[in-house]
Amino acid sequence: MALHPNFPESPHAILDPAIRWFPADEALRSTSFEKLLPPLVPELRKQVKKFRDNGYEGATQTSKSLLNWWFKTPHLVQKENVSSEFKYFFSQREALETIVYLVDVKKVKDKYDLIRFDNSGAVSPNMFDETWKRFVVKMATGAGKTKVISLALAWSFFHKLYEENSPMARNFLVIAPNIIVLDRIFKDFQGLRIFFKDDPVLPSDGFDGRDWRSDFQMDLHIQDDVQITNPIGNIFLTNIHRVYSGNDIQA
Repeated sequence: MALHPNFPESPHAILDPAIRWFPADEALRSTSFEKLLPPLVPELRKQVKKFRDNGYEGATQTSKSLLNWWFKTPHLVQKENVSSEFKYFFSQREALETIVYLVDVKKVKDKYDLIRFDNSGAVSPNMFDETWKRFVVKMATGAGKTKVISLALAWSFFHKLYEENSPMARNFLVIAPNIIVLDRIFKDFQGLRIFFKDDPVLPSDGFDGRDWRSDFQMDLHIQDDVQITNPIGNIFLTNIHRVYSGNDIQA
């Protein structure tokens, strides 16, 4: 396994696509770097870098506002009466920038649109049975997947609320891989605290001319405890075992 000699120590530092980690000795970087990465990833990283460097050109105004709030606006958070600066990790930032780029700029609708980012020739449409749009964000343990989920939900909610003919949603199903993770996600989402209290997910009312915090009207539901749904937006939390049916249930 190799880290580029210029790989930064800070998890907040913006990473150039050329100095990323890859699963081989550093001596193979010049000849095998892109071949050893998952298909689509190398090209997407390059295009998202240009998207970032160009001030998110081509994105909707809602997306630009949120990306600028999350990643370019200084934030102070207070915990236990101590104020400190808050910054999202670059891995979290790049995940959201990639999703926004695919939806707003490239207008990706299905697997055929996604495969256009593959330069390896290793993937083809017949490898994927589903016809619906699916984005996969792969992140290491500790990289902050729950934070990415909260940002993605907020982005989709406001995109649907503010953008005409938006393809996004205001109702969400979050599926945990086990009960332990479900409980942890519920604690973060309970009372919508991750949105309003713990992290600077929601811009202040008046930011870029929108009342973000006032407009974020969502209700949280977990497993069998589904209350009356909110006509504006809802988050449903459940465990993967509830998705299985009949003999498909795994021990």
